[in-house]
Amino acid sequence: MKKNEELTLRVEGTTSEGLGVARHEGRAIFIKGAAEGELVRVALTKVSASAVYGRLLEILEPSPHRTVPDCPYYGRCGGCDFRHVDYEEELRLKARRVRDTLVRIGGLELERVPILGAERQEGYRNKVVYPVRQGPEGPEIGFFRSRTHEIIPVEHCRIQNPAADAARTAVLAWMERYRIRGYDEQTRTGYVRSLLVRTADRTGQVLLCLSVNDAHLPRSRELVRDLQEAVPGLETVVMSIHKKPGNAVLGNRFETLFGPGFIVDELCGLRFRISAASFYQVNRDQAERLYALAAEAAGLTGTETLLDLYCGTGTIGLSMAARAKRVVGVEIVPQAVEDARDNAARNGITNAEFFCADAAQAAERFAQAGEKPDVVVVDPPRKGLEAAVIDAVAQMGPGRVVYVSCDPATLARDLKRFAERGYAVQSVHAADLFPRCAHVESVVKLTRAGT
Repeated sequence: MKKNEELTLRVEGTTSEGLGVARHEGRAIFIKGAAEGELVRVALTKVSASAVYGRLLEILEPSPHRTVPDCPYYGRCGGCDFRHVDYEEELRLKARRVRDTLVRIGGLELERVPILGAERQEGYRNKVVYPVRQGPEGPEIGFFRSRTHEIIPVEHCRIQNPAADAARTAVLAWMERYRIRGYDEQTRTGYVRSLLVRTADRTGQVLLCLSVNDAHLPRSRELVRDLQEAVPGLETVVMSIHKKPGNAVLGNRFETLFGPGFIVDELCGLRFRISAASFYQVNRDQAERLYALAAEAAGLTGTETLLDLYCGTGTIGLSMAARAKRVVGVEIVPQAVEDARDNAARNGITNAEFFCADAAQAAERFAQAGEKPDVVVVDPPRKGLEAAVIDAVAQMGPGRVVYVSCDPATLARDLKRFAERGYAVQSVHAADLFPRCAHVESVVKLTRAGT
């Protein structure tokens, strides 16, 4: 096979990123926008020892699940992955991905994995991060093209809250009006690196955070004024000082330019304070249903001590506090721990405490101190759990472990490690918190042998 060669292929599968998979001469060819079962004509765009990619030229036999993409940026913006098929097919592919990964990597025996679909597939995201760059004709705000740092300017994103569109437009106009330069990755010059917008679905409050390459942001008063006029529900504007190179969105220093520095949302009947750096599920409606699955797996009766690792703003632990004797949350982000403590006080919850620490170190300390939580909940980032965390959890010997995961591959790896330490999987559920995007969440219940 050679680059630019045209082939007619039958699509046999789908990758975790939503790419169609066909085979030719014993090799897999990955095709963006191709659906399973289709006969397609493609032009090869990359042929290397590690992978072969093709560009979709023509659909000769379409899938019955094929739909016309309803977003003008689809295929260029690196956000959505499934706008070329209907939602029923998207859910099937996501559930199969979780099942196949847990069987292949985790060694589980699963016939199927149920998946919790979303009632709302548009406008569900309550958080967006826009990269900001200095282009040849001025500042650019949008999303990265897939696998690149090329900005695709996006005026309207179908899965975001409309407040995000208004904020992006206002910030771009402010930068152009006052000649505020966007960030240049090569020279590490320019002011604005990214724009983060958080919205609270139930209260309507909006938080905007600018990540800046300097401790001083010129024309900040004018920025706040313009945002107040353009963004309904604007509650606070924050600046994150971020001078280090790399892809991190926010720095470690924050300065509030307007408002209290946080917003408040309602989740699971509780009110939660959310800051710029806090972890909070991006799909509030589905998060409530996800946490209901986690609570069912936890099986609390009111007598248990619950250890919540990677607790973020405390949402999972606090949502279960009424059914536990004691809740202990651990989170490494200081701002999130402050939010979690405030959230406990805000909701009158007195049986929950929160500590700022690395999950592995905290779990080891608990184990060494002889702490014996009855239930441990983990909700780690995409990289999953460190082996030291699993060792420490197993040493504490909780009867149940509830694993909330956003990556099936690292989940499968960790479940295998738990199995080696005497913990067996009792149930697996998938949940779609990211409609039209490739990511999928899972909730797994594990029990210790003999319990």
